Amino acid sequence: KLFFTDYGNVAKVERCDMDGMNRTWIVDSKIEQPTALALDLINKYVYWLDIYLESVEVVDYQGRRRQTITKGRQIRHLCGLAVFENYLYTVNSDNLSILRINRYNGTDVQALARLENAKEVRVHQKRTQAAARSHACEEDPYGAPGGCSHICLLSSSYKARTCRCRTGFILGSDGRSCK
Repeated sequence: KLFFTDYGNVAKVERCDMDGMNRTWIVDSKIEQPTALALDLINKYVYWLDIYLESVEVVDYQGRRRQTITKGRQIRHLCGLAVFENYLYTVNSDNLSILRINRYNGTDVQALARLENAKEVRVHQKRTQAAARSHACEEDPYGAPGGCSHICLLSSSYKARTCRCRTGFILGSDGRSCK
């Protein structure tokens, strides 16, 4: 799945399959300007910053069990969001500090370091990486991903895929080759 925020005409947090199909709104009320998003892949939670409502909130992948982690004026200066173990990590653009927020007790906020021009934060740790399994977009014997001549996108499961073409090409009637 692909998770993303949108604060156009109707602010929301959404999810869809990697090929763009099955687009679903998971949060569309009491939300104004969601600017950063992080996933807890193990427990299947979605965290986001809303800089207009000055809040950090969480829901499960279906949009249920919504909770506010923390609120306050300091939220309007946050950008980027990552989750690891018991904490959320973000950047305070006002003073360029990396903050750690306890995701179960939003009052436990700690500045960890200062970095010039920091706009985003990511946590890379082996335990946060899902184990790779065989999937529909693996290269075929000719080196084509999923048998697609240009782009292979996973669909509703790791066993299904959709082929797409680069700009200027159209998908052939076989659903795999680009012309």
